[in-house]
Amino acid sequence: MDISQNPHYFNQQFLGGAIFAYPTEAVFGLGCDPTNEAAVMKLLALKNRPMEKGLILIASNKQQLAKFVNFSAIEPMILSEVDDSWPGPNTWLLPKKSGTPDFITGGSDLVAVRVSDHPLVNKMCELVDSAIVSTSANLNGEQPAKTSEQVYGQFGKTFLCLDGALGNQKNPSQIRNGITGETVRAS
Repeated sequence: MDISQNPHYFNQQFLGGAIFAYPTEAVFGLGCDPTNEAAVMKLLALKNRPMEKGLILIASNKQQLAKFVNFSAIEPMILSEVDDSWPGPNTWLLPKKSGTPDFITGGSDLVAVRVSDHPLVNKMCELVDSAIVSTSANLNGEQPAKTSEQVYGQFGKTFLCLDGALGNQKNPSQIRNGITGETVRAS
């Protein structure tokens, strides 16, 4: 699906609880509305991913993450590092804001977030004016999809997959802990 030609349709699907695949910086991701518990549970079941692992939220700007992240609880030096790393392929585990659902955080006090520099991701987030769920587009134990054909091969020909190219990253985003500063996953 070309989101440029069908922005209203994409917005309807997002608000209606659809799960969709889309290109990111390194691999195709699966996404949905992070406030829609039924959609998130459907996504977790589709991937056979335990809720306890949590999910990443991606956004086109920091403000879209403000309803999920307690930015005021982050030390100024670390917050400066976070701000300097965005937009880009840098995911941070940051203190969650009260009300951030456990089905996103996996029950953790931290939420994984990233401000993307991928043009299609930014367009999606701007269309729905929200962060979206981002997890690799693959069944548990399979390699993440790098093409729409691989998405369809794992999830079926009727799966909603947005057209676009992957970014220039070779590996999924680096993940760092916003409390300790330590790298949890190297890129």
